[in-house]
Amino acid sequence: MRAKAASGKAIIVLCLASFLAGSLFMSRTLSRSYIFEEEDHHLTKHLSKHLEIQKDCDEHKRKLIESKSRDIIGEVSKTHQAVKSLERTMSTLEMELAAARTSDRNSEFWSERSAKNQSLQKVFAVIGINTAFSSKKRRDSVRQTWMPTGEKLKKIEKEKGIVKAWIFIYVRFVIGHSATPGGVLDKAIDEEDSEHKDFLRLKHIEGYHQLSTKTRLYFSTATAMYDAEFYVKVDDDVHVNLGMLVTTLARYQSRPRIYIGCMKSGPVLSQKGVKYHEPEFWKFGEEGNKYFRHATGQIYAISKDLAAYISTNQGILHRYANEDVSLGAWMLGLEVEHVDERSMCCGTPPDCQWKAQAGNVCAASFDWSCSGICKSVDRMARVHRACAEGDTPLSNFRFFI
Repeated sequence: MRAKAASGKAIIVLCLASFLAGSLFMSRTLSRSYIFEEEDHHLTKHLSKHLEIQKDCDEHKRKLIESKSRDIIGEVSKTHQAVKSLERTMSTLEMELAAARTSDRNSEFWSERSAKNQSLQKVFAVIGINTAFSSKKRRDSVRQTWMPTGEKLKKIEKEKGIVKAWIFIYVRFVIGHSATPGGVLDKAIDEEDSEHKDFLRLKHIEGYHQLSTKTRLYFSTATAMYDAEFYVKVDDDVHVNLGMLVTTLARYQSRPRIYIGCMKSGPVLSQKGVKYHEPEFWKFGEEGNKYFRHATGQIYAISKDLAAYISTNQGILHRYANEDVSLGAWMLGLEVEHVDERSMCCGTPPDCQWKAQAGNVCAASFDWSCSGICKSVDRMARVHRACAEGDTPLSNFRFFI
């Protein structure tokens, strides 16, 4: 069958229906797309807000953690400070307690010492002449020159009327004992002492490397025997003018804690085998350094309070190889007046002779090159003739006991 041709109206109606159907479809599609877009936008916005909230929450948590950390650290710091403060307080209390105990012991010590000193013979100066077993000839040269003894002392006392002056000066050769008690060396000293009665014996084993110990024991022994204003140590190869020495010391009698001598600062010798080698050289810094200032060992003097300090603390005073360095070290940490007295280290003639002629009589003379008078046994009398002060100063002693 052949279809009939569509009429114009039918075509128009069909087109209009198709247009309306398409419009309706597109409208629905666009509406759904818009809804989807709205929903997507809303979802994105919500997600963004959620992320912001999450971020704020994380930030809050971080700040909270940091705050707690700071609080913990702060608390730890405060606790640490409190502990340190407590430690300082305990340390202060311990120091005060130790000081109180020391004060009590010192008060007791000085009370006992004061009471003991009432029974001790008062002298202006104790002069200890350091000597050794092998130095008898040196001792004889001293006895024959600047250290009057026996009949010579009696003659001076009678002529010059200075009995009291010699009572107030205690001059003795200082020596310990040999490693063999009662041996030949000790017996020889006993015999010599019975003849001259001019020795101070120490409870000490003699030895060149024990001079620091000997010096410490000398001051301790001397302070236990005599209540003196000054304690002097001098070697047996040094010439001394006793009158000038006492006059020099008297100028400082009113001052506390006096350490007097010829102050020097020699090199610290680190090389083994050399004279005056210092085994503890590393304590004085780099190689080539010098010692701190201290009085040369040939002769020096300290006031009674310093001698008492050495006696009291002898058990804890460090000893270096050289005794003059040891004494200087003992003085270094104290409130001590170091007096550099050059009259105590004049040279031998012509130096001391020229000074005597100029009116500057020397308190002590020796040769620096020999750390004493070179060949003192042969030259002591010659030095004495040229540089002695004479008898006049001995008669002018002033003592304030």
